[in-house]
Parts: sequence; C-alpha cells; structure tokens
Amino acid sequence: MAKDRTETADPDVAQASPATTAGDGKGAAAHPLPDEATCRELLETMALIRRFEEEAGRQYQQAKAGGFLHLAAGEEATIVGTTSVMRDEDYLIGTYRTHGHAIARGTDPKNVMAELFGREDGCSRGRGGSMHIFDLERRFMGGYGIVGGNLPIAAGLALASDYKGEDSVTVCMFGDGASNSGNFGETMNLAALWKLPVVFLVENNLYGMGTSIERHSAVTDLSRKAEGLGVTGVRVDGMDVLAMRETVAEHIRLARDDRQPTLVEAFTYRFRGHSAADPEVYRTKEEVAEWRKKDPVTVFRDRLLGEGVISETEVEELRERVEQRVLGAVEFADSSPEPPLESLYDHLYVVGDQVPGWYAVDERTPEPHRGEEEREVGATGEARKLAEAGAAYAGQRSPRGRRSAQTTEDREASDALEDEADDEPQEGPG
Repeated sequence: MAKDRTETADPDVAQASPATTAGDGKGAAAHPLPDEATCRELLETMALIRRFEEEAGRQYQQAKAGGFLHLAAGEEATIVGTTSVMRDEDYLIGTYRTHGHAIARGTDPKNVMAELFGREDGCSRGRGGSMHIFDLERRFMGGYGIVGGNLPIAAGLALASDYKGEDSVTVCMFGDGASNSGNFGETMNLAALWKLPVVFLVENNLYGMGTSIERHSAVTDLSRKAEGLGVTGVRVDGMDVLAMRETVAEHIRLARDDRQPTLVEAFTYRFRGHSAADPEVYRTKEEVAEWRKKDPVTVFRDRLLGEGVISETEVEELRERVEQRVLGAVEFADSSPEPPLESLYDHLYVVGDQVPGWYAVDERTPEPHRGEEEREVGATGEARKLAEAGAAYAGQRSPRGRRSAQTTEDREASDALEDEADDEPQEGPG
C-alpha cells in the first residue's frame, strides 16, 4: 500500500512543454542549480516555513492559536519554487493552508504568527486566523476557508489586470479536492474564453481531507481535467524546488506574454494530517515514511552540500537564524494586544451614506443596536459586560487540553537540515 501511494506521477503522461519534461514527478534528471545566492535563499525560505509550521503546531497545542490549523510541512518546495519566480507585481491567492505562502511572498513571520494568535498586529488584524492570512502590500490575496472559493476570485484578479492594462499575472494555488467543485469548471471556462493571465496550480497531496484522490475524482490526472474547457495542463514534481521553479516560470511567461491560462499539477505530500485535529486513519505510517525520503528541505540541503554550494557550518548558521526568527515571531505575537472588544464589527463592510439601513445588528441584549454603533454602545453597559464575560470564557484553558492525535513531536524543522539517523515518523496509525 505504501509503495502504491508514493508514486508522484504516471510515467505515461505526456509532458506538454520542454519546461516540464524533467519534472515528471518521478525525480528525473536533476535540474541545474541556479546561482549560489538563489540556492541559499531557496533553502532558507523552505527551512523557515518548516520551522514556522512546527512552532505553529506547538502553539496550537498550548491553546495560543485558536480556530483550525492546517500545516504545510512537506509542501515547501511547491510553495517556494512557485513564489521564487513571481514578480512583486504578480498576485498570489491560496487556500486555507497558506502560512508558508505568505512567508514566501515576504510577509514577516511575526505578523503571520500574530494572526494565528488572533492579535491586533496580525496580517489581518487578528480577524482571520490561520485560514485567512492576507497581505495586500505583497499582493498575497489571502487564504480561503471555502474549498475552491479562491478560483473565481483569481479569475477576477486576472481580469482586473487586463482591464487596467497591467503586466501582472495571477497564480492561483488550490488543493486536489477543489478540482471537483463547480467553481473549478466555471473558472476554467471563463479564463480560457477571456484569455486571462492566470496560472492555476493544483497542490496535489493525494488526499482531499481524508479521501484519497482515486476515491474523490473520476479523473486522477488533474493536469488534464480542464482540457475540455480550453485550459491545458502539465505535471511536475512538487517535492523538487528546482522543477517547480522551471515549470512555473514557463507558465507565468505563457500567461504574461501570450495571455494563455494554464494548469500545473504539482505532486506533493503533507507530512502532517489535514488539520491539527486529524487522527489520520486513512493512511499508514509506512506511506508517510516513504514520502519523508523525498523531504524537499533535506534533499535540497544534501545536494547543496554535495556540490559545495554550502558548508555544514553555514547550514548550522542557517538553522540558528531560522530558529531565532520563529521564536521571535512567537514572542512578538505573545506581546501583541488583543483586538478591543468594541471593535467587534469593524472592517466588516464599507459603510457610507448610500446605505441607509443597518449593516449589522447586535442582539446580545434586550435592546439591539446597530453594529456600526458598537464602539459607542458596546463600550459600556450590558453589551460590554457580556463581551467581557464571553472573552473571559474563551480565554479559559480547557482542562482536557488538546487531543492526543494532535501531537507535534516530530522532526519537522531543524532536524530536516540534519541527517535522519534513527528518527521514526510519528504520523498515522500503525
């Protein structure tokens, strides 16, 4: 079973362009290394994402981060390979597993961690949490909790670029499960019909939540799933950062220069469960162990060491820099203030004189009030008392703690830059 689930592509799938022939998902011929500075940056960014995700899981265990938590450990090459060939003016939009995407686009890990903590200094002012990371300045247009919800928005971003005569391209990253949504077909049709400058990139980690791809999709070659709607596709090894760079760069070029939307299917794998609450009863420890042999951070580190691009001393220095940045992010998030209780209805709608009605209604007390009046009404009286009581209750530590299935004891971060030795993967049942 483990062997059957570790093949990253069908060897009989024809590749659509020279840019993707080596990235056939089988770890084919090694791609040439870029310049030394780029190699170091790629490795450090992947290591930073890995360490951030590990710490995010640990903070979730301590009830510092609320809501849901979806970690991308194992998918770093797909993320970093993509963002490393994007221009600053290009747009990136993702799903609900996007801490790493934001960091790769340049968002400070401090602000991402503060968002997980629900704090005012978070990149969404603490209103979005893990699933709704957002950074307009870096044109990272957010994570979305609705599966496939980002697809039509990506088409809208690309249409806006065309409408305004801009040279920007939109890269839309989504999971294999989203390819089954109605939004997928509708968006592909419009993108092809209007020749929008967009690259659709499906992060195929083989499972839609806990359902394997052969059980949730009649067409398992997702690169061909939009062909009937006018969007051609290719497959690439999503565990190879250099294969991702080469393939995505070519498809961004097609979008920018030829106004040709395309679909890239990246084979990747998440080392952790779908979310922090996932007991992982749908896959085996042996399967996870096999995929860990393809660890994108470790494999790339080993190649740089082997080709003399980086030394063991420099790897250790990199590890220390990453460690300090992530611990600094936790300290920053811890010290960031909670959003004021009276800001409950802030940033929900654009309110103007053209909307005479109430845009939100607060009915926590016998005397309802307009949501836009919360800063005045909610600052005192019964509404304030109820808000304080609710906040106090939410801040209580559960006597039961997190479920045992959500453990974070793993070799996710610094150990990924070290030899595996006798490490035994912890994911999944026996």
